[in-house]
Amino acid sequence: MTSSYSRMPFDELVAWVRQCRICEAHLPLGPRPVIQISQSARILVVGQAPGRRVHDTGLPFNDPSGDRLRNWMGIDRDTFYDERKLAILPMGFCYPGTGKSGDLPPRPECAPAWRDLLLERLEQVELTLVIGQYAHAWHLPGPKASVTERVKRWREVWPAMLPLPHPSPRNNLWLRRNPWFEEDVIPELQHRVKELIGPPPSA
Repeated sequence: MTSSYSRMPFDELVAWVRQCRICEAHLPLGPRPVIQISQSARILVVGQAPGRRVHDTGLPFNDPSGDRLRNWMGIDRDTFYDERKLAILPMGFCYPGTGKSGDLPPRPECAPAWRDLLLERLEQVELTLVIGQYAHAWHLPGPKASVTERVKRWREVWPAMLPLPHPSPRNNLWLRRNPWFEEDVIPELQHRVKELIGPPPSA
């Protein structure tokens, strides 16, 4: 089956992804894959999985986490949601539900089914933003490490990739404890984003 998908035209493959039902039995609100993708994208954003608000609207990072992420990148919503410039592929494409301490992890079936098939088509990507522990584990080489350790070693994979903490308001304490992140990393990120896709139209 994988080989047949790999030979599909890109638009047809994306259509199959948007109709995916492999996790349906485990999803409390049913399947609704939320991705943003184009073969011309030069930046790839890799998050965890859609939250409830993203599931309801079908728009990735359409929440306070997205507001902070766009601020980190130094771009506006129009630029962020321009699929010609920026692709968004979370580790799980559907809302997994909520547990005792927040949203559940991405469903484990999703990434093995679709991730490599889509990533190999994104030949123009020059910067991948790798957000949170599940994305770190998939995309970054080396032994297992905490999110903080990965982010501190960001220059090891820069400028092709950048490990980030999750921009969720739940991480406000992490940001206060690690001021170096916004002082040292964010200016470099904003400069790189501007190089690749330009400033916001109003700039």
